[in-house]
Amino acid sequence: MFILVLGVALWWAAHLFKRAAPRARADMGSAGRSAVSAALILSILLMIWGYRVAPLGEVWWVKTAAMTGINNLLVLIGFYLFAASGMKTGITRRLRHPQLIGFLLWAVAHLLVNGDMPSLVLFGGLALWAVVEMIVINRTVPGWKPPAHAVPIRKEGMAIIGALLVYGVVGLIHAWLGYNPFGS
Repeated sequence: MFILVLGVALWWAAHLFKRAAPRARADMGSAGRSAVSAALILSILLMIWGYRVAPLGEVWWVKTAAMTGINNLLVLIGFYLFAASGMKTGITRRLRHPQLIGFLLWAVAHLLVNGDMPSLVLFGGLALWAVVEMIVINRTVPGWKPPAHAVPIRKEGMAIIGALLVYGVVGLIHAWLGYNPFGS
């Protein structure tokens, strides 16, 4: 479990470094981007490794068909928000943090269908990070004003198609790894 906790902690540290120590991050210049990227890659590898080797421990709930359906819907919406965050879509005019909200939905969705301790540490830790990140951004950069850009239907379509494609690929990868994301 230590490796998993270390991976989640490193994820938090790498993402919050810029906000917690802005001068130190600025002093690093472009090398800081490489250091943060390396820390994030290492954190992902530690989380994968730690999750796979962590003892299952107690299981507080098991997934049901309803939870699986809700999980899949939340993940799809999360993928859409993530895709839309990089485009000038209608949702980016309404939400300040579409990418972080999409990430939060993804994490909560995984908590719905995984009621064991390693899942609680991984997905709960990442969900909590997304909430903290939004709070920190809102406090350090207050006064967000929605962008006043046009909303071309082409961009909306691209975000939807992109989300569906990623959703399909991720579903296939899950099935290939032995986790059926569409069954109960």
